[in-house]
Amino acid sequence: MKSATALLAFVTLATAFQTSQTPLSLQNTLVPVPEDADFTGINLDLNSLRLVQFENWEPIWITELEKIQAKQQGLRFFDITESQDLGSYVTEDLRPQHVFPAPNATEQVQGVIKTLTSKTMTENLEKFSSFRNRYYRADTGRQSQQWLLSKISETTIEFAPKALQEKITITEFPHSWGQNSIVVHIDGSAPTGTVVIGAHQDSTNIWPFLPAPGADDDGSGSVTILEAYRALIAADFRPVQDVEFHWYSAEEGGLLGSQAVARDYEARKVPVIAMSQFDMTAWVKSGSREEVGIITDFVDERLTEFNKQLVDAYLDIPYVETKCGYACSDHASWAKAGYASSFTIESKFENSNKNIHSANDRIDVSPEFSFSHMLEFSKLAVAYIIELGGWKA
Repeated sequence: MKSATALLAFVTLATAFQTSQTPLSLQNTLVPVPEDADFTGINLDLNSLRLVQFENWEPIWITELEKIQAKQQGLRFFDITESQDLGSYVTEDLRPQHVFPAPNATEQVQGVIKTLTSKTMTENLEKFSSFRNRYYRADTGRQSQQWLLSKISETTIEFAPKALQEKITITEFPHSWGQNSIVVHIDGSAPTGTVVIGAHQDSTNIWPFLPAPGADDDGSGSVTILEAYRALIAADFRPVQDVEFHWYSAEEGGLLGSQAVARDYEARKVPVIAMSQFDMTAWVKSGSREEVGIITDFVDERLTEFNKQLVDAYLDIPYVETKCGYACSDHASWAKAGYASSFTIESKFENSNKNIHSANDRIDVSPEFSFSHMLEFSKLAVAYIIELGGWKA
């Protein structure tokens, strides 16, 4: 429990920063730290300074408290404190221009899609959303990450043939805050690059000490791509290209995990062919048409058009174009590094789940939370991996 004096000091410091012109200082109201705030089990110093980049602003130093308040106000940003050089290795002229052909692996994609099931997604998400929260600086954030890591390992052992297991590497990408990102790599038979699919594993409430089951944001995306992975390895998928599944830490903290991973790949000159982000895949707003939201801002246009073709070819529901703004999910980190990235979401942005970042982001909150809808996104994930990763005959 923080003392009232300490909390007052935090608020006073934040106010001092807000006297200068920043995106946060332009907000009319800021939520103060609750008097009964209990940060037990959370490794967070609200005084700590972070270098943050808002859209159309030069990077500025703000406190961790101000970062939390910025999210409360709906402001999106990169926390670039540890990744200030992200994008510095790639110039516009040197960015790889990959060709994304029309979908043509129908038989292979359909064969795997038939084996997808919402049963495993339901079981996995029930457990994943049972942690009090998955905040990246919380003990429960580390515990949930370790559970996810063990579930991926168990899935690999249970479903991948022995020979395929030898081509799969499961690693933790370490971060200083405790909750690590997870990278699953499948060796390609003749790779010229790497196909990446991702989701973020962390969750948050408006204050990090509050419950945040994060069933939709982004538990849904996390188990959606896990189910695609399960079905692919069960089919003895042997890609031509290297294929990777990523579960990022600390998306809610300013895309921290994905920036660190993308920065590492950029520095090592890893030839990433494409990166596709799955963030929130479960919600079908009552009275609305069931559809796949294809984000069209801050994405690669060619890869986005390819995603639309995949929806038309393999899904039972249509797509709709929508926008989500600056730094709205982990695809933005890869775009900043110069890689082609795309983002699909559960619906039009305005029809998406309004329970996120609260204790009500639960599976059982409404019939609008749909595992059959999530299954459509698993189909999309399978199609994306097979069509771009290839399949050795």
